[in-house]
Amino acid sequence: MPGIALLEWPAQDFRSAAIDYIQSRQTFASAGDKPADLTLTVKAWLTMRSRGNYRYSLRLESALGPTENSPIKSYLVEKETVGSSVRWITASDQSPIVEAVQAALDDLLSQIEADHLLYRKEPH
Repeated sequence: MPGIALLEWPAQDFRSAAIDYIQSRQTFASAGDKPADLTLTVKAWLTMRSRGNYRYSLRLESALGPTENSPIKSYLVEKETVGSSVRWITASDQSPIVEAVQAALDDLLSQIEADHLLYRKEPH
């Protein structure tokens, strides 16, 4: 079976999915790509390997803190999912990637929610 040299996963696809998910989960009062009191930085790596079925691994390295200062806390989430034994630019690629992103964002936001007291804005 020939190798696959490239798996395209545009950064804008992940960025849009993450913002949409964070808005729908309502962990924060609001979420978007404009400057705010808190900034969530997420670095994402998606890898794919094949041994029978394709396996997609997603790694998120995240940091959250005030926009003007260094992050208060960093987070790491890793997820893996199994795809089809045949790779196409169809749901056989997209569905497992969507599942991995959903599971990773679930874990990331659960960790952030558990740390909510770290991010409370103190009254002046």
